[in-house]
Amino acid sequence: MSHKKKIVVSVSSDLSTDQRVQKVCNTLATNNFEVLVLGRKLPQSPKFGSLNYSYKRFSLWFNKGALFYANLNIRLFFKLLFTKAAVFYANDLDTLPANYLASKIKGVPMIYDSHEYFTEVPELVNRPSVQRIWHRIEGTIVPKLQHCITVTFQISETYKKLYNVDFKVMRNFPIYIGHRIPEKENAILYQGALNVGRGLEELIAAMPDVRAELWIAGGGDIEQEVKVLVNDLGLQNKIHFLGRLEPLQLKEYTLRAKIGVSLEHKLGLNYTYALPNKIFDYLHCQTPILYADLVEVKKALNGIEVGEELRSYENEILANQLNEMLNSSKYALWQSNCKELSQKLTWQDEEKVLLNILKEV
Repeated sequence: MSHKKKIVVSVSSDLSTDQRVQKVCNTLATNNFEVLVLGRKLPQSPKFGSLNYSYKRFSLWFNKGALFYANLNIRLFFKLLFTKAAVFYANDLDTLPANYLASKIKGVPMIYDSHEYFTEVPELVNRPSVQRIWHRIEGTIVPKLQHCITVTFQISETYKKLYNVDFKVMRNFPIYIGHRIPEKENAILYQGALNVGRGLEELIAAMPDVRAELWIAGGGDIEQEVKVLVNDLGLQNKIHFLGRLEPLQLKEYTLRAKIGVSLEHKLGLNYTYALPNKIFDYLHCQTPILYADLVEVKKALNGIEVGEELRSYENEILANQLNEMLNSSKYALWQSNCKELSQKLTWQDEEKVLLNILKEV
């Protein structure tokens, strides 16, 4: 009979591309916990290969809006209620109600991992009535929590001021492996969600004058909109949509790309305080970066040249900067600095935050 303590991890995604959740689950499993991950199933959700943890994905009646969140939390709540576990682990505000209620009823301790400043995401900033509902949920539950984690120091400080709750910071750095770097191809890579405020529209608009291909890996709310823009500009042979890729597939493209871009606008405090995962995926693949002026990014890079800070979103200036970077005399220096910095910014160090919390739980 197994003597491992069981941790049930809840997410609102279909698990396939959520690298943070995958890393957390692998950390738990390799540290002698039994792990069950609960998520949702979408029509295009891929099957998984061999994992060292188990998972269940719910088929929901709704896939967006208030009914989706209600449906998700009801399914999560009843699953948690009838699952024997030592710890519940809620990822983001949209799984917190079910986890908190089940935790209270069963007397099971829980960990809350806030991957972003949820109430300040761009999708809510311009919808104040919906934003108020999430603020109310957050303000009701978070002050009562004991074990909380988030992804940046700015978000941690904000939650401390709002709710007087200590959020430990566990940044979403990659697992350090030390890759063999292939010859770089003449391509620019955007990886991540295709959502409002990511700089995608400006990047695509600049591409007619950029002397390279653009690879776009990911899916999201504005996917069809940006595909229409590519068609309107006649760039179908220059801009390639790769879709949502599993982490190992994505890494192959990240290793081959010559430049990686992270062009988030300061649209709402969530983006202003963001530390985009893609920055560190690029670093670990020695892919120099064109990055937006975000305080947490600059803090993590600590003045080390691993590419360039974005000068402007204006088409001509952006195109010129990308062309200069593709042929820069500093390219080898950037790659060397990427390699050096990637050895310091690793999941192997960040996971210690979680393991220390588990000792307290």
